[in-house]
Amino acid sequence: MTNAAMISAGAVLPSLANPAKAQANAIRIGVPTGITGNWAALGQQIQRACRLYAKTINAKGGIDGHSVEFVYEDTQGDPAACMRKTTDLIERGGINLITGIISSPESLAVMPRLNDWNALYLATISGAGSLTAANFVPNVFRTCTSGPMRAKTIADWIADSSKKRFFSIAQDYAWGKSSVATFEKLITDLKKEPVGQVLSPLGTKDYSSYIARIRETNPEVLYIAMAGDDATAFLKQAAQYRLADRMQLVTEVLDIVNIKPLADASVGLYGVSQYNFAYDAPGNAEFVRLFKAEYNEIPDTFEGEQWQALEFLAEAIRRAKSTDTAAVRGALEGMEIDSVKGRVKMRACDHQAEQQVFVAQVGKTEGVPYPVPKIIKAYPAEAVVPGCRKDSY
Repeated sequence: MTNAAMISAGAVLPSLANPAKAQANAIRIGVPTGITGNWAALGQQIQRACRLYAKTINAKGGIDGHSVEFVYEDTQGDPAACMRKTTDLIERGGINLITGIISSPESLAVMPRLNDWNALYLATISGAGSLTAANFVPNVFRTCTSGPMRAKTIADWIADSSKKRFFSIAQDYAWGKSSVATFEKLITDLKKEPVGQVLSPLGTKDYSSYIARIRETNPEVLYIAMAGDDATAFLKQAAQYRLADRMQLVTEVLDIVNIKPLADASVGLYGVSQYNFAYDAPGNAEFVRLFKAEYNEIPDTFEGEQWQALEFLAEAIRRAKSTDTAAVRGALEGMEIDSVKGRVKMRACDHQAEQQVFVAQVGKTEGVPYPVPKIIKAYPAEAVVPGCRKDSY
């Protein structure tokens, strides 16, 4: 077995015994993500964050003297392809650290095999509540916010609103269903009325029939749980039909990649900004500085989320003094770090990262040539994270 494979399989870091050999023993991290297909825009964010992280940390000598190497595979957003690619990374590539999977169905396909593989997975996008609830497995850690956390944040934000009638539209898969179910229960508890729901198939291009149904129902608020190319397509058509003139649009995922094509038509849109480039924290300021220097633009949602995951992983490897799966898992449980979102804690009981969640409104800001989400309120972790191994409130 090669030195690199030994590190990937979970050997004790040789730098602890022989620093001279450190750089020859790279820490390899598998990234099965959407390079092509419906999730390519989000996959690009994952790759950019990983490449910048490798460049930055390797320039500083790596993790405990070991360089970091990312190995990318294209899943095209397909759960079966994700399973094949992840299997190759682990069984053929000797890699035991996985991150960057995009959709919840992909994550749920891979998770049952992690124990047999003796591999660890850090979820940075997948939002289905069940990942850290009904489908919890010990070798999975979610470092990003979950769909229920975002739905709870929006419900808390509108609790004092006079608006009563709500319509929901979401992508028809695990995350969308999870978010809508949580949101509709929460607003019902607030004595508000869900008046309609649409679950659109992944890859939908024409939303005109859905928009007609929404207009006919005439809600006061439209709750949107969509991401990737689907979100961009829907928001473009919503702008063409001037939905925002008739109702308040609130999106659970307020990403620059989705609102940038809308230009000024996106101004005024509300939603959850899971990660926000303008958040005032030392770690975030440094990340934004590095990102701008490398890519000449500001980081978007999942560039920030992926960076946070890699900060967790690097610190766990340092504390474990190993890439051994059990050792890294033990180090992650209960860990607290100062990250791009401020202080974040990895809850030991279900491996959900406890973190604040931001509500933002799209507006213009100095130094950015297009409208961006601007934080209007932050909700603390204790207000929005569900109970241990729960995805409801």
